[in-house]
Amino acid sequence: MRGMVPPDPESGPSHLEYAVIYVPKRSRNRFPASCVDIKDSAADALDEADPEKKLFAARVSGPSKSSEGQYIYYLVEWLE
Repeated sequence: MRGMVPPDPESGPSHLEYAVIYVPKRSRNRFPASCVDIKDSAADALDEADPEKKLFAARVSGPSKSSEGQYIYYLVEWLE
C-alpha cells in the first residue's frame, strides 16, 4: 500500500487482522499498537465494537515499525 512503512524484519511479515481500535475519530489511517486489540474474526471485532466508547471494528495490516520506533497498524477497512 502506498504510504505504508515496510514491515519490521524482526517482527516478521505484516498480516491482515481483524481488530477493535480505540480512536476518537475515524479519520486516521494508521494507529499505534497500543490502540489496537487484535481479534480472531470479524464477528468478534464487531461484537466488541462500541462507538459510544470510541471502539471501532476494522481490518488492519501490521504490525510495522515506524521511523520513531513504534509499532503501528494500518487501516484496510472499517467494518460495519
